[in-house]
Amino acid sequence: MIPVKVQTRLMGNTFEFIALAPNEEIGHEQIAVGVEEVKRIEKVFTTFSDSSVTNEVNRMAGVSPVEVPEEFFWLVFRAQKISALTQGLFDLSYGSLDKDFWNFNRAMTQLPHPDEAKKSVRLIDYRNIVLDAQTCTVFLKNKGMRIGFGGIGKGYAADCAKRKMMLAGVENGIVSASGDLNAWGYQEDGSPWTVGIANPNLKHTFFSTLNITNKSIATSGNYEKFVVIDNQLYSHTINPRTGYPVKGVKSVTIITTNAELADAMATPVSIMGVKDGLNFINQIKGIECVLIDDADKLYVSNNIKLIK
Repeated sequence: MIPVKVQTRLMGNTFEFIALAPNEEIGHEQIAVGVEEVKRIEKVFTTFSDSSVTNEVNRMAGVSPVEVPEEFFWLVFRAQKISALTQGLFDLSYGSLDKDFWNFNRAMTQLPHPDEAKKSVRLIDYRNIVLDAQTCTVFLKNKGMRIGFGGIGKGYAADCAKRKMMLAGVENGIVSASGDLNAWGYQEDGSPWTVGIANPNLKHTFFSTLNITNKSIATSGNYEKFVVIDNQLYSHTINPRTGYPVKGVKSVTIITTNAELADAMATPVSIMGVKDGLNFINQIKGIECVLIDDADKLYVSNNIKLIK
């Protein structure tokens, strides 16, 4: 068996697919199945296409419920459970954020007044996403509300691509979706996959590594987009409670059983901060995390073994 790799641009991100296959030809065929699945999911969940289900739901905000495919309904349903668990720090209606208000460019030299910041997040509230399982409908209560799958969609796509590739015969493989990764089976030599925890200060280098199999990892970092005001670094992630950007945590890596959950948990933990974030994760079975704070100190949850 040989490792076959394909890197391509999907969902606005770089996806990498790896399959251990008998030869190049079979490997490429198996990976193509995963690629097609991600393309299918993108069409349904994107906000960049007028014909997507997401935008149909957003258009009818404050007007009427929208009947959606079961796949869409149940992803929203699971997202709502995570919102309740994180007390709204994960929230699909984050799509309602006033994007014009937060631009994170060099012209931004001071934080806005607390009242103005609060106003920018006024439509974010997962409790105003109404689900009806009988009719398979999603309804956004307030006009102007928007949902978006930026905090969970890549992970969900990675899970779906993995399932399709396994059905196509891939017993050992990886789907990596720009920070969200699914690894199953083993490498050629029978050892687990080695995955790097990105160094927030140096792109394309690693802080440390983990050996994993049949696990998913998602990393959320402030090093991709941020602003420095009065020598304080503020992440592009906005706390939906305060309307202010997050500070204190440079990166959060979540390790769990599926990429959807890992993806969804990374943002709320970074908003919680080191102490509350670790305490939260340590109370949930089957989820671990690695945090790096603004002073480059590394913290890990109870059951993690890092390889330096």
